[in-house]
Order: sequence, then structure tokens, then C-alpha cells
Amino acid sequence: MNARIDTVVFDLGGVLIDWNPRYLYRELFDDEVRMEWFLSHICTPEWNAMQDAGRTFDEATRELVERHPEHEDDIRAYYTRWVDMLAGPIEGSVDVLRDVRSSPYRLYALTNWSAESFPIARNRYSFLDLFDGIVVSGEIGMVKPDPEIFDHLRKVFDVVPHESVFIDDVSANVEAAKDAGYHAIRFENPDQLRADLTDLGVKLNNSRDTTK
Repeated sequence: MNARIDTVVFDLGGVLIDWNPRYLYRELFDDEVRMEWFLSHICTPEWNAMQDAGRTFDEATRELVERHPEHEDDIRAYYTRWVDMLAGPIEGSVDVLRDVRSSPYRLYALTNWSAESFPIARNRYSFLDLFDGIVVSGEIGMVKPDPEIFDHLRKVFDVVPHESVFIDDVSANVEAAKDAGYHAIRFENPDQLRADLTDLGVKLNNSRDTTK
């Protein structure tokens, strides 16, 4: 299916950057079952999403420690050792990003990310400089899949949804983008992403030149 695409929008965590709290908590728990219980009952995705929406680390940690004082050390580790949740870039996806950058497309990122931790990633991963602009949820107080964040992207960067493709690893975010009028791809792996973009008619200059 070929579409007229002039803008490509990437999610970051889970698409270009391998972030997972388990990378840290496997060091803190010697039992996988206990670790999974902690991450599903104490430092939950829903709790972390509040920081992505703009709540401060201090407020989030204080509130959770007050409710679960018996887990204080492990709760505090979530943000004092946040960098240990980063495994690095997803290299095949970064190759796709570079291919898009070297082709005539506008390039943006739309990420659910805390305003406090995003500067760490920004300083660590130079490929983030390839974007024409990045919308960080924690900086604007909106999170995917809220329709308003897609409208914010449209307004702030003059994006035309039906001429744009949005890439995310979370199904709810992909569906929300489609509802907002964007073409959307659910990311599974870099090869699938490359194939799906090509199917949409996005022309990629292959950065994996074996002659270099």
C-alpha cells in the first residue's frame, strides 16, 4: 500500500532505545517471581506513567514510600538508579532512523518519557540529534494514547496526519494515532519496521552499506 508520506514520527523507548526496569531489578532481586510481583504491584507501569505525565520523581517516590515503607530501598532505586534500566540503542532501528534522515522526509519523535530523565537519554544517544523535533510527554503534561498529544504534535510541528506515519511498540498508542488520522505501524523488530515503511511507500536510503 503506497501512501503520500512526507513525515515519519518515531516513539523512542522500545523502538529506538532499549529501556526496561527489569535490567535494574534483576540485580536487586534474586527471585524472578518476587521481582515481577514488585513491578506489577509496587513500582507499576501506571505509577511510572504519572511521571511521564509530569509528576516529579520526588513526589512519586515520597507518595509510594508512604504507602509501602517496607519496600523503601527498592522504590527509591527506581529513580536513583534509573540509568541502569537503559540497555542501549536498538541498533537495527537506529539504522532505519538514519535511512529516513538521509531521505527527504521530515522526522520527529513522540515519546512518553519523564522530563527529569529525558535529558540523560538526550546526552547519551547522539542519534536523537537527527530529529527535527521531539515531543516529550513529561514536558507538556500529556501522555500517549491521549488523543490530545497527537493533536499537539500536529500543531507544534505543522504535521499533516494523513501524510505522516507514526511508529510505536504499544498497540494502544498505534490505534490512537490511527484514530487521529495518522498512518501507524506497530513496531516488533527492525526488519519488520523497514518492510512496513517500504510497503507504505517510504523510500529509505540503506545506511547498512557493506562497502564502507
